[in-house]
Amino acid sequence: MGKFEKMIFWYILLLFPSIVLGKCTCDPDNVHEKKTKTKTVLYYKVGAIASILVASAIGVCIPVFGKAIPALSPERNFFFIIKAFAAGVILSTGFIHVLPDAFDKLASPYLKVPPWKDFPFSGFIAMVSAIATLMVDTYATSYYNNKKLKSEVVVQSGDEEPVTHTQSHVHAHSSVPMMMGDSISELLRYRVISQVLEVGIIVHSVIIGIALGASGNLKTIRTLFVALTFHQFFEGMGLGGSIAQAKFKSRAVTIMALFFSLTTPIGIAIGLVITKGYDENDRKALIVEGIFNSASAGILIYMSLVDLLAADFMHPRMQGNGELQLGANISLLLGAGLMSVIALWA
Repeated sequence: MGKFEKMIFWYILLLFPSIVLGKCTCDPDNVHEKKTKTKTVLYYKVGAIASILVASAIGVCIPVFGKAIPALSPERNFFFIIKAFAAGVILSTGFIHVLPDAFDKLASPYLKVPPWKDFPFSGFIAMVSAIATLMVDTYATSYYNNKKLKSEVVVQSGDEEPVTHTQSHVHAHSSVPMMMGDSISELLRYRVISQVLEVGIIVHSVIIGIALGASGNLKTIRTLFVALTFHQFFEGMGLGGSIAQAKFKSRAVTIMALFFSLTTPIGIAIGLVITKGYDENDRKALIVEGIFNSASAGILIYMSLVDLLAADFMHPRMQGNGELQLGANISLLLGAGLMSVIALWA
């Protein structure tokens, strides 16, 4: 072997270990660090499921069990103040949390293809959703009122003395205890409101749950953990207030409370399952999330403004009490402001 060949041989021999080490990705410390991070992420997600479940359940149950807490009874003035706060939370959720996220999804750089880049679909879908909610609200209320009226006529037709349609309607209404002076029609309306509101809340609750469950960023998970716990608690209070005014039977109240309490934890669980195959920048994922968030925002904004705030602020009890009006307005601003501040982290 010549001098030159020997130099090449020793050079390769000296260089070989560094080549091997450079290509090796099996650093024990690196592998251990990844495993530790994965476990920490999983612990936070499981903790989020428990925390959000408890917060949601407490939030929705506080107004529902107002009978056990006299100050929270729908017949008390303080109930209006609590409900105004919760309505502010829901309004802020629609405007500050859900709708901007919908715009981000449908205006994503990964979705710069027709027709998504040529038209503001987020605002359009939110508008259509709000109009659809108005239609459902109107037709459902009309349907239940007509159904109630027909049942009253049937009952009255069995009497010995003929009773006119108007007389039977008045008789039936006068024989039923009023809730804060509301008629049976308004009671039925409260039931429609609470059901439609729950649908809107459930839709976006599942979406935000999936976002948390599928995320692999520890900082994002920590932030969402805290923010969503508060978010679900206050939103639950708003829904619980509507359920309390609707005076559902115990079984219906339990089902509605369970559905609300479980939706976000179920969303987190779904996110955990699809974590490996989930890509938040995938076109299909962006479109689905954007559409659902837009629709949910339209429902929440309509329900908070029309069915919660307008209905309560125009109520005779509120109109005839200046102190109650002031308290409700302050409570509304506090609820909307608090949920807006939470947007800094979520």
